Amino acid sequence: MSTLHQIQLLVREGCHLCHAARATVAEVTGQLNMEFSELDIDQHPDLLAKHHEEVPVLLIDGAVRDFWHIDAQRLERLLRS
Repeated sequence: MSTLHQIQLLVREGCHLCHAARATVAEVTGQLNMEFSELDIDQHPDLLAKHHEEVPVLLIDGAVRDFWHIDAQRLERLLRS
């Protein structure tokens, strides 16, 4: 699998938007032969304070690139750059 980008999805337990984001990120990264990691912000007080109203949050190479709704076409474009 390629590791051209560090892709991380910040989520919370019971978040319905997180389920949809997870599926979108998994689909796009799978098509591009990339991996992503997931982090539950409830386990990280600093991230919870910063992103509690924005989850899910998509980070690419440490930068916030999307939140709430992850657009598959936008994500693919970002990962191909």
